[in-house]
Amino acid sequence: MKALLLGLLTACLAVPPLAAEAQVEESVTTAKAPITGRYLLMDANGRAVSNEDFPGQFQLLTFGYTSCPDVCPTTLAEMAVVMSSLGKDADHLQALFVTVDPERDTATVLRAYVALFDPRIIALTGSSMLLQRAADGFKVRYEKVQEPGAPPEHYAVDHSAGMFLLGPNGRYLRKFAYAVPPAEIAEWIRELMANTSFRPASRRLSAIGE
Repeated sequence: MKALLLGLLTACLAVPPLAAEAQVEESVTTAKAPITGRYLLMDANGRAVSNEDFPGQFQLLTFGYTSCPDVCPTTLAEMAVVMSSLGKDADHLQALFVTVDPERDTATVLRAYVALFDPRIIALTGSSMLLQRAADGFKVRYEKVQEPGAPPEHYAVDHSAGMFLLGPNGRYLRKFAYAVPPAEIAEWIRELMANTSFRPASRRLSAIGE
């Protein structure tokens, strides 16, 4: 697993930046279906967490599951590169991973998984209803896929990819499509931070702490 993660990180750093219009998937906000960016879930330590719990910090959030063979580990490796690229500015960014497979992604599994990429990433889960509500808020689709005749516990989860950025006020800013170079994402966030007056965070959660 460590060798795989090292390879993913190396690949993330080596991807050349492409034109922004070809790489960044902007949200399509309509009167019927805007992306709200709202969520109310639980972290791996059983604490309630919402999009309003990180005042003074941007939030970079993605949906996935720990058994995902490629998209999720690649996305989290890229998220770790973004955090690393920001240096001290990463103090103003909270990275979040929302599972879409709460049946198998227990608190213990989630804590160990995100720690493989960056211990600053917080894993979130919740009831089926809360997860569906959060996914709807980001216009994320997910669906369990099971081969005919396979045991109940053997399944994949087809889900939307990409990362979402929320501002220090907890409001949705934009979506970065899957495979946007992490250096490009970091630069975009850094520019936003340069024009933001931060206030001290009143609450800070830990991915693996108390």
